[in-house]
Amino acid sequence: MYVDTIAAIATAPGEGGIGIVRLSGPEALPIALQIFRSGRSLRVPDPAQIESHRMYYGGIVDPADGNVVDEVMFVWMRAPRSYTREDVVEIHCHGGYVPVRAVQSLCLRHGARLAEPGEFTLRAFLNGRIDLSQAEAVAGIVTAQTGRSLDLAIGELRGRMTERLRPARDALVETLAFLDAAADFPDDEIPALDVDAALKRIVDVLDQVVASAETGLLYREGVQIAIVGRPNVGKSSLLNRLIGQERAIVTDIAGTTRDVVSETITLDGIPATLLDTAGITETADVVEAIGVERSRHALTTSALLIVVLDRSQPLTDADRQVLDLVDQRLDPAGVVYVLNKADLPARLDTDELPLPPGAPLVTLSTVTGAGMDELKHTLHDVAVGQSEAATRPALVTARQFDALRRAQEHAMAALEAREMGVPLDLLAVDVRAALYAVGEITGEHVGEAVLDEIFSRFCIGK
Repeated sequence: MYVDTIAAIATAPGEGGIGIVRLSGPEALPIALQIFRSGRSLRVPDPAQIESHRMYYGGIVDPADGNVVDEVMFVWMRAPRSYTREDVVEIHCHGGYVPVRAVQSLCLRHGARLAEPGEFTLRAFLNGRIDLSQAEAVAGIVTAQTGRSLDLAIGELRGRMTERLRPARDALVETLAFLDAAADFPDDEIPALDVDAALKRIVDVLDQVVASAETGLLYREGVQIAIVGRPNVGKSSLLNRLIGQERAIVTDIAGTTRDVVSETITLDGIPATLLDTAGITETADVVEAIGVERSRHALTTSALLIVVLDRSQPLTDADRQVLDLVDQRLDPAGVVYVLNKADLPARLDTDELPLPPGAPLVTLSTVTGAGMDELKHTLHDVAVGQSEAATRPALVTARQFDALRRAQEHAMAALEAREMGVPLDLLAVDVRAALYAVGEITGEHVGEAVLDEIFSRFCIGK
C-alpha cells in the first residue's frame, strides 16, 4: 500500500463539458476537503458527513484568498471500492484548460504529488484489483481505433486473457511440481502424473491462445494494403470507392498517380491503411519512374495486396509483369485479385490469368459500386485467415505476444524432449520457462523495468 497521495487530470486536454481531477491515496479525502466547499453557500464540509460513492455539489475555493476557482461535483470512493483500491476522490469541473489546471494545482499545493504516467492503473495492478493483462487492456480501450477493437479490449479488461491461459498455467504448475518432486525425492512415493497428456494439453491451449493473439494483433495494429496494377486499370478509382470520397485524382490519362497515396478505412473492425500506388510499367519519365519504384516497394512490403486488372481489355504484357512481381512475394496468400470495369463489355479471358489455385478473385465496377461489399469482406477474410473462425481474437500487445510465443516454444520443446526420453530434471527446464513466460503476461513474473516500460506509455491521468 502506498503512503503518498497522487493527483492528476483524468480527462483529455482541450475544451469540453466536463474535466475531472482525480486523487488517489490515504490522504485523498483530507487534501480534497481543504479546497472543497459544499452547496450554494459554500460551507466547509464535515468529513464525518461525507459518504462514499455519493456525488456532492459545491465549489473549489483557494484557501489562501477565498477565491472560488470553479463550480464542481465532488465524489469520494472509500478503499477498497475504487479503481485503485485506495481512497479516491474525483472533482468534476467545467471542461477547459484553465479550470482543471487550477484545481489540480490546488491539490498539489495542499499535499498531493503529481501522478506519473499510468500510475493510477499501476496502483490498481499492484494493489491486486486487476492483473497485468487487464492493466494493459486499459490502454487498449483508450487507443481503440474501431468498435471491434474496443469490444475486444473490454473483453481483456474483464480478464479474458487470464481465463484463456488458466488451463495451461494450472497444468504447468502441476507438471513442474511433479517433475521437481520426482527429481528431488526419487525414492519416495509421489502421486502419479501423466506427463505426456499434461504437456499435450498445455501445447494445445497455448496454440489456441497464440492463434487468437495473431488475429487480435490485426485489430490493435491494423493492416497495410497496397493497390497495385498497370497504369489506368482503375486503382485510384478503387481507392476513392473504398474510402467513400474523391481522395485520388482520376483521369483517362495513364500515369496520373505518380506517388503513393495513403488513406485509412475499417474492414469489419480491422483498421486498414490503403496505399494507392503508381501504375507499374516501364517509363523514361524520371518522376514517374520514382513512383513506379515506390509501387514495387509497397508491393513487396505490404501485408495485403489488391491486384487490379482491367476486365474490359485483354491481358497485356504490363499486366503480366505485375503478376510476375506478385508471384515473387514471400506471402502469396495475402493477395486479392480484382477484375475492374465490370460495367463495360468483358474482353479479358479469365482462363488466361496465371493465378494461384483458389486465389480470391472479385469482379467489380468502381463506376457503379457493384462488388465493393464483396471486396471488403474478402479483404477481411484474407487478413484474419481461419483463426477467427476457430477462436475469439485476443487483443494483445507486442510484449504479450512475445511472451506467448516463448511460452508456446518452451512447451513444445518440453513435449519433444519427453518424446526423446530426456530425463525429468532436464524436462523441467522448459516447463519452468514456459510457466515464467505465462507469468509475464499475468504479472506474476515481471520486473520493475518491465512495469515502468508498460505504464510509461499511459497518459498521466490513467
